[in-house]
Amino acid sequence: MSDPILFAPVGVKGKYHPPTDVAQQQWHSYIGPTPDRRVVMPSRTARAAMLLLLSISPAAAQSIDDGLMMPKGTLSLGVLYAHDSWDEYWEGPLKRTNGNIGTLSAQSVTGMVGYGLADRLSVMASLPYVKTHASQGVLHDESGFQDITIAAKLRLAGARSETRGALGLFVAGTGAVPVSDYTPDFYPLSIGTGGGRASVRVTVSYKSPSLWFVNASSAYTFCSNVKLNRSSYYTDGRLYLTNEVAMPNVIDYTLTTGLDRGRLRIPVSLVQQRTLGGGDIRRQDMPFVSNRMNFTRVDGSVMYALPGNFSARLGAARVIGGRNVGQSTTFTTGVSYAHQF
Repeated sequence: MSDPILFAPVGVKGKYHPPTDVAQQQWHSYIGPTPDRRVVMPSRTARAAMLLLLSISPAAAQSIDDGLMMPKGTLSLGVLYAHDSWDEYWEGPLKRTNGNIGTLSAQSVTGMVGYGLADRLSVMASLPYVKTHASQGVLHDESGFQDITIAAKLRLAGARSETRGALGLFVAGTGAVPVSDYTPDFYPLSIGTGGGRASVRVTVSYKSPSLWFVNASSAYTFCSNVKLNRSSYYTDGRLYLTNEVAMPNVIDYTLTTGLDRGRLRIPVSLVQQRTLGGGDIRRQDMPFVSNRMNFTRVDGSVMYALPGNFSARLGAARVIGGRNVGQSTTFTTGVSYAHQF
């Protein structure tokens, strides 16, 4: 589970940034798919940003898909750095490399804020600045502010026992819209899909009386249509005489388990995304914004509450299977500060 036109200045020797219509029609052998950035929530950057919104006491990190809540009146501010890279990708079911891309990397710095409106209700927001780069070939880097994501999370029900642990049911709503005029028609260098999204997520959480916990979460994301800077396009075996692209909706599943011991929290997650429509990348062609982008990913992180209401996070993720996405490795690090009013 995602952008009109702002080209980076052409000033780097050997780099060419063609207009979008020329790029789509002529540069077929130069590119492969973007990392899985269709869904900004939970995209890797946005999801990791929400993971960093820590509560003021133990290192309990409230994310959009866990069983934790920020206490009422708690304000959390944070910043997250992420580095994502791949040199192999799936062109439909075919896994391959591309010498005209080399290694595709994306770096992002995300600012985020969270607030506990009540013990049962929290709101969160994040905004990433993203830069993409191909180590080989002629395609120019892209950079800019991507999409602002706003989320609200509500604890619907819960039960707690000293001998049996705690069980909770949560629902969350998320919306995301682009904040800059970047192009969605230059994959895999595009920094996003250029469209708005809205999602509904349900999470069931269990915390044992000892150290371990487990969460199961799923979300359905509605994706708005995207407009290109050209009057026609070809995808999924058809020619469309319009500049508007219908984006498929997306469903994702997350299963998380780990340890929660006072100031230390170590979650490990298995994430699957399934795009409900879209076609594959054509052989030796560039990817398209509405391609089917499926993946299975393993995430792990370590979060620790520091003195003075600061918290730190280190994380890593690896795509272990996919379709029309890069087999990427992601590293994240961040810090946040919480204040109780």
